[in-house]
Amino acid sequence: MHTFIRKIGIVAVIGLMLHDVNLAQKSYPLYESIIPNNKDLAGMSDTASIFHAANGTIGHFINRIIKPEIFVYLPTANKNTGAAVIICPGGGYAGLAIDHEGHAIAKKLAEQGIAGIVLKNRVPNPKYVINKTIVPLQDAQRAILFVREHAMLWKINNHKIGIMGSSAGGHLASTAGTHFNHLVVDNPRNTSVRPDFMILNYPVISFADSITHRGSRNNLIGEAPNNALDNDLVRLYSNELQVTDFTPPTFINHSYNDDVVPVANSIVFIAACLAHHVPVQSYFYTAGGHGYGLDNPTSKEKWFDACLKWLKKDVLNKK
Repeated sequence: MHTFIRKIGIVAVIGLMLHDVNLAQKSYPLYESIIPNNKDLAGMSDTASIFHAANGTIGHFINRIIKPEIFVYLPTANKNTGAAVIICPGGGYAGLAIDHEGHAIAKKLAEQGIAGIVLKNRVPNPKYVINKTIVPLQDAQRAILFVREHAMLWKINNHKIGIMGSSAGGHLASTAGTHFNHLVVDNPRNTSVRPDFMILNYPVISFADSITHRGSRNNLIGEAPNNALDNDLVRLYSNELQVTDFTPPTFINHSYNDDVVPVANSIVFIAACLAHHVPVQSYFYTAGGHGYGLDNPTSKEKWFDACLKWLKKDVLNKK
């Protein structure tokens, strides 16, 4: 059973129902026709659970994603900053906590003049995909391409497109921000897949035994290490080891008492960024545990406010 959530029921969900529940402004399929790396899934649709999030809200946990898509929340013209954030919900690479770690954040960003774009990416389940170790990154890179290629239409600045993720979604976001030279999706226009900035909430960063979230690691690359190939994958997806001088500026939020994804994940990533002179801003709570989304119930202070201040001061005002 997925350790990030407490499930209280199972329901079948199709894309249209999710659109209605979450009141997304508009959704777009990530791929026009053939979805790369999918097995033959004719007749299958998404499925989801209902669960209680750590911040007390009730939302959807999508545990089977057949057709990846994005949900686009655009700001009003009078507030538009030209920035956009692609949001990767968490879920241990077993599914997506798409409401409190996706749609709620997208709406909040749009209120602040930043396009919030929720990524409903496929999860690495070998029942549905051919190569599970690359499928989340495929969808993340495709989402970046899609937003960049629609930037003019959506009045987005092509140089102010960031990526954000919570928990295992933070691992996916940090993978997109450190593996952008490793293309795993078709890119006929040679569009950049490097995000301009990253926002990481209580992220899984490392696959090292001592600090990783084993559920996320096992779901993405299998139980490891068993052999030399597994060791290579552990290193490849330990994103603190993949930071370079070209890693995007990063904001990290975590609670010290997180007993699901140890705070050491954020600390090793911060250290790697500093070693490579990558601008990094951190915001730590003394309590709050894991999975609280926008609202840490133990504190009146909001990480989102600190993040927004960082964005406006250090990211969005740069040409």
